[in-house]
Amino acid sequence: MYWQKRFERKNPNKELEQKVLDIRKEHKDFGHRRIYGALRKQGTKVNKKRVQRIVQKLGLQVTSFTRISRKYNSYKGKVGKVAPNRINRCFRTNISHQNITTDTTEFKYYEIDDKGRMIIKKLYLDPFMDMYNGEIISYGIPKRPSAENIMKALNKAIAVTSDCKYRRTFHSDQG
Repeated sequence: MYWQKRFERKNPNKELEQKVLDIRKEHKDFGHRRIYGALRKQGTKVNKKRVQRIVQKLGLQVTSFTRISRKYNSYKGKVGKVAPNRINRCFRTNISHQNITTDTTEFKYYEIDDKGRMIIKKLYLDPFMDMYNGEIISYGIPKRPSAENIMKALNKAIAVTSDCKYRRTFHSDQG
């Protein structure tokens, strides 16, 4: 019986939902916090959790902003020439300096500033590893991911592996 009576009940948030839609129409990048602030400026007394539930119900979550601590992803889609996959997942080799692999890895660390607050910092590791014995031939540890840093580490790896008599293959995920 409780649910049957509930179906006939009017929506108590109808007026508030319309105000939220009007604010969102005017400001497309407002999330529930900024919509709540705009409602308060208009003089509407409402709980911030109610505004959050209404925004979720209407499907108005903002997707244009992402978390600051998002993971590094260098993939930009198909840009330029795609190199053929010569290794084909055969990462082991019996010849030193023949197959060298690389990938960029993000590391987070914390620093404490002069006010005593913890700040998240990031470093990016660009290692070149020999698949013969798992030895790191060269590497770079920049504060920003860039092709320049990877090319420096690649040039070091080319210089170290120049003694190989066979064709050298430098393999990456092409991201």
